[in-house]
Amino acid sequence: MLPFSYAIRNLLRDPTRLLQKVLGAALVVFLVFAAGAFNSGMERVLQATGSAQNVILLGAGSEESVERSEVAVQAETLAAAGIRGIDTRAGVPAVSGEVHYMGKVMLANGNESQALLRGVTPTAFEVHREVRVLEGRFPGPGELIVGRLAYRTLKTDAEDLAIGKSITFEGQEFEIVGHFDAPGTVLESEIWLNRSDLMTLTQRDNLSCVVVRMEDPESFARADLFARQRLDLELVALPETEYYGKLAEFYAPIRGMTWLTAVLVAIGAALGGMNMLYAAFASRIREIATLQAIGYSRLSIFTSLLQESLLASLIGTLLAAFMAVTLLEGVTINFSIGTFRLLLTPNVIGLALVSGLLLGSLGAIPPALRCLRAPLPKALRSS
Repeated sequence: MLPFSYAIRNLLRDPTRLLQKVLGAALVVFLVFAAGAFNSGMERVLQATGSAQNVILLGAGSEESVERSEVAVQAETLAAAGIRGIDTRAGVPAVSGEVHYMGKVMLANGNESQALLRGVTPTAFEVHREVRVLEGRFPGPGELIVGRLAYRTLKTDAEDLAIGKSITFEGQEFEIVGHFDAPGTVLESEIWLNRSDLMTLTQRDNLSCVVVRMEDPESFARADLFARQRLDLELVALPETEYYGKLAEFYAPIRGMTWLTAVLVAIGAALGGMNMLYAAFASRIREIATLQAIGYSRLSIFTSLLQESLLASLIGTLLAAFMAVTLLEGVTINFSIGTFRLLLTPNVIGLALVSGLLLGSLGAIPPALRCLRAPLPKALRSS
């Protein structure tokens, strides 16, 4: 076998060509990191937002959008009294009638932005138990609390949403009286305010949904039975996990586009790298023939050529990994229903590393085989 140092020396023969190989591999692997982190982050936040114990009662026909849903106000009380198996805490049933509204708000600095507002009552904390008030208190009339990442959705600085600042919605000024978080969910990019305030300002006389927390996930059938029996309320019951699962399906084309972009760029880079290697190996065809003439087998020469390509690809992969950790990890992305963080999960890292290896190996095999197939006498006479 040819020594490994032979592959390293050949790799360093042409620094310009080496740089092109490394940067090409780094670009492709970085795109794989980005596409994977985007998909993992969005999928994780939608999965984490739904609780297996929660059931959402929506208006019939509005299963895919809680904002379009209309539920009678009395459904909250009727659900609390009519559904068996509702979880309770300190004697309070975990039932929360809510209003969801996407609208424009104006910050104290004059900036306007879209935000998801959720009109709630204190029982919202009984069903969304991942929500914690970090500082401040629950809002009263004319007040609101903001999620930890709401500043990202509002495209402003976190200081603009400090306690004591104000947010104007539909011409009425609301004072910020608290901050909350709900780690890993879309809730922490929302604005919560008094439900009556939101219903008055949006001129609604009904709710968007009623969220019910059951004692155990298997109790969904009881909530579903309630929705089917109360035909007058025109409700449909969905496990909260299923609702957010449908949202994940809704965004599947966007996630698919990120993968498609990465694959197309990878194919382009592989073809470009292959052409580069064709030229590089063809210029060494006499040297390769000489190695065969002095006794090295085609397999050992092929292995050495593959090592060269893999080394360049590996350097590019390591560079891409460094860029991904530096530029992608933890970056927050806004989308229509909230904010999520890019996540470099073990699966994403593994996929990117495999992509780098495939790029280095598949791109080198055809040029190497072509050089080795040349007849030895003809190859030795080539210039």
